[in-house]
Amino acid sequence: MSVNAPLDRLTANTLRGLSMDAIQAANSGHPGMPLGMADAATVLFTRFIRYDPTAPHWFDRDRFVLSAGHGSMLLYAMLHLTGTGIAGGSHADQPIGLDDIKQFRQWGSRCAGHPEFGEAPGIETTTGPLGQGFCNGVGMAIAEANLRARFGADHVDHWTYAIVSDGDLMEGVCAEAASLAGHLGLGRLVYLWDDNGITIDGTTEVAFTEDVLARFAAYGWHVQRVDGHDMEAIATAVIAARASDKPSLIACKTVIGFGSPNKSGKSASHGAPLGVDEVKLTKTALGLDPEQSFVVPAEAVAYVRQRDAARTAERKAWEARVQGASNAGFARVLANADTGALQIGDIVWPEYAVGVKTSTRKASHAALQVICNAVPEVIGGSADLAESNLTHMKGTGAFQRTTPEGRNIGFGIREHAMAAICNGISLHGGLRPFNATFLIFHDYHRPSVRLAGLMHQPVLYVYTHDSIWVGEDGPTHQPTETLQALRLIPNLETFRPCDANEANDVWREALLRTDGPVAMAFSRQDLPVLDRSNGGAAVAGSSGVHHGGYVLVEAANAAVTLIASGSEVSLAMEARDALAAQGIVARVVNMVSCERFDKQDRAYRLATLGSAPRVSVEAGSTRGWERYVGLEGASVGIDRFGASAPGKIVAEKLGMSVANIVATVKTVLGG
Repeated sequence: MSVNAPLDRLTANTLRGLSMDAIQAANSGHPGMPLGMADAATVLFTRFIRYDPTAPHWFDRDRFVLSAGHGSMLLYAMLHLTGTGIAGGSHADQPIGLDDIKQFRQWGSRCAGHPEFGEAPGIETTTGPLGQGFCNGVGMAIAEANLRARFGADHVDHWTYAIVSDGDLMEGVCAEAASLAGHLGLGRLVYLWDDNGITIDGTTEVAFTEDVLARFAAYGWHVQRVDGHDMEAIATAVIAARASDKPSLIACKTVIGFGSPNKSGKSASHGAPLGVDEVKLTKTALGLDPEQSFVVPAEAVAYVRQRDAARTAERKAWEARVQGASNAGFARVLANADTGALQIGDIVWPEYAVGVKTSTRKASHAALQVICNAVPEVIGGSADLAESNLTHMKGTGAFQRTTPEGRNIGFGIREHAMAAICNGISLHGGLRPFNATFLIFHDYHRPSVRLAGLMHQPVLYVYTHDSIWVGEDGPTHQPTETLQALRLIPNLETFRPCDANEANDVWREALLRTDGPVAMAFSRQDLPVLDRSNGGAAVAGSSGVHHGGYVLVEAANAAVTLIASGSEVSLAMEARDALAAQGIVARVVNMVSCERFDKQDRAYRLATLGSAPRVSVEAGSTRGWERYVGLEGASVGIDRFGASAPGKIVAEKLGMSVANIVATVKTVLGG
């Protein structure tokens, strides 16, 4: 493009003016970062980031992540200048208008306090929790590298850029992701660090005095340091970064609150409006009219948009090239990127005879083998636990620096980053990521799982060793409270299959979901394959899994309903037989997914739960089960930490036994 220093400066200052005005109008926000990084943002969007403003979802666009999400107004202002969006499209696809910016941080505004994916075109991910955007960018770069290796640069040839903050680089999750990115040699990853030396509590020297660039160099990154207000220096650094085969971190030494006479370089400009008088003084210092607000000079808009015709032409040339290639595999990728849907009709699922004993983690592994062959979009791995989680996909290769076409990602022992990286892979589009660890280590996952739910991303979590039957590893590895913690996350569906055949059905439901993440909890211990055709209700077996819960065994004139999940379903079946021997008739409900069951209509839920008194059975916290068993029922569970001993002994001592279930039923029935 034609570079013009005065127009560069006008554009950057327009971003600053819009940011100050929106934050002041809201009386809430973070002006320091937009004022400090406006120069860097101007350089990125006018000279480097490849996009077509008329087609914001173009698959081969460059991705930009504002990991420093507190500086959201910088992104909103930039997207307003670019005009990115589809005029007349859906609300979420329309360009960010000046009215949106004027409603910054207000109810219903697309310009939320921190960027929210899906609210406006050009917002590639939801950021705010520091470190998450950094990791999302690594995931996007992994997706790009994998697809480029598989389909060629004619189809996939883009970069991932991000603006990151001091706070991002302090978060441990970034250390995990940066280490992996360096190991993998993700050379199409360019991060600009807002190195302003200020945090909420004062200068970063209070707690952050390490040599960051030396650390990243040790990770295997290409590192540089520039004046963050020298646009030509920034551009030169980005060019050098793009020439490297390593991921890049450019330390942009900036002044937080740049231009503010009284608050620049101070923590006072970080997280609060500058104030009416200081805004006027800052505008004067920047050469803006201090008496006018929300000013968008036509010259700045024209400068930012001067290459728009070429941008659209580049996108159309790519579309013609891709369509002319007639690559069925890439057509699947684009279809997945467009809707999130996967084609799974060709999967031939393993079958298990009633009575056969195997763990559901082994059944999950068998299911994954047929899935990876039939659904090439599936990619993922575990936190150095592939041999325990049983998640290695045979014949698909390892994703490594020299073999980026591989689909098995070795995340290493980096659970937190692993989940956040998978969010980035999903956000990139075209691939369906899964990641795996022991269920107890969901606690490392939780911030990223929560964001997957918030962003409606269909990330898959494989959790094995799902109960106290882990045994000798003890309470540190026994997830007594974790299932209920998972069920508290909005828009996450948690499935816990009762046997090997149901593990297939759970994987099917997980692959079919497009509007949010799915957690699958599998057993370490062997479980008998159950006859799932005796429910006598409208649904059973795979259809029952689709509904989240179903009647596994129906009984006329039942005195009690046993409601169980996962490995405890077979235990409930044993208790049913023991009760029958004592003349007590029980029906059994298999609660595979509480979240999915709760979405069913009231008539189905009531018919499934039945009118008899109810007793729930799950080797975990009983909190939450009261909504199914009611005040007249009871729950057999574990409201404490586990213990170290063989699994069967732990279960017996903690009440997960037929005898305790029978005794609980008798108490409920008044016997």
